[in-house]
This record gives sequence, structure tokens and C-alpha cells, in this order.
Amino acid sequence: MAPRKEAPAPLPDDGSLIAKITPRTPPQRAASLRLTEEGRKFIESGDYAKALGRLEKTISIDSTNPYGYYYLAQTHFRLGRHQDSLNFLDVAESLLGNEPFWLAEVFALKGENFRALGSLERADSSYAEALRLNSGNRVAADGLNSLRGENQPSSR
Repeated sequence: MAPRKEAPAPLPDDGSLIAKITPRTPPQRAASLRLTEEGRKFIESGDYAKALGRLEKTISIDSTNPYGYYYLAQTHFRLGRHQDSLNFLDVAESLLGNEPFWLAEVFALKGENFRALGSLERADSSYAEALRLNSGNRVAADGLNSLRGENQPSSR
């Protein structure tokens, strides 16, 4: 019997985007990250109009800021604009490179969008990829459990 492979430890939360600003951060990136953090706070408070305004500015200031695209995707998801959300997630994914925590966030949100659009196989695949990248991603774990529970035949 092959030895059982241990699941990778969950990745820690990447923390505030402000913490990514160092003395070596270019001024445009620093301004973009600050606006992204403001946008994130507006999302948390449910003020999606203000969030969109801030986040659209983030990518006009620095079009290479992957977090701006991620939070734009999150705002569009919450507004029920699932295809727009997926489009922004594709851009975020292409800019994130080797950041497993954030890539897992992208794939988990892709799963949520696919599920909302009724594309359950794609949702399952996205959730699984998020968990492969970060075993501690709750959105992906909950989504996958819910999806797989929905697809079980009823026992009546």
C-alpha cells in the first residue's frame, strides 16, 4: 500500500493589502493598493456602488494590480453580474503568478460564479483547484460540499 500523502497545511490569510506597500513599492502601485483596500471595505459594508468606483480607479492607476481585478470580480459577483465577475477573475488569475493564497481565492470565486450560472461541473473543478492551492479555503470547501451534496440522489 502506498504511503498516504498528507494534505498541505492551509495557507495563512495574506492580510491587508496595505501591508504589501514597502518603501520600494512604486507610487502608482501604492496608491492603487490603498484604493483597493478602500474598495474591499466598501464591499464588506455592502456599498457596492462606492466599491465599484474605488476599484475601477485602482486599475486605471495601475492596470497590473491583480487585487483590484479580484475585488472588482467580487463586487460584480455580489451584484449578480456573474459573467463580468468571471472576466475580471481571468485577468486577476493571469496577473497573480505564483501567489497560491490569492489564486485559491480566484478559483473559489470562479466556483461561486459557475455555480450561480448553473455550470456545476466547472464549479466543482474550480472549487477543487482552489483547495489544491490552499486546503484552508472555506469558500471552496463549503461550495464543494454543498455541490456534491446537491448531486446526491435522494434516499426517499
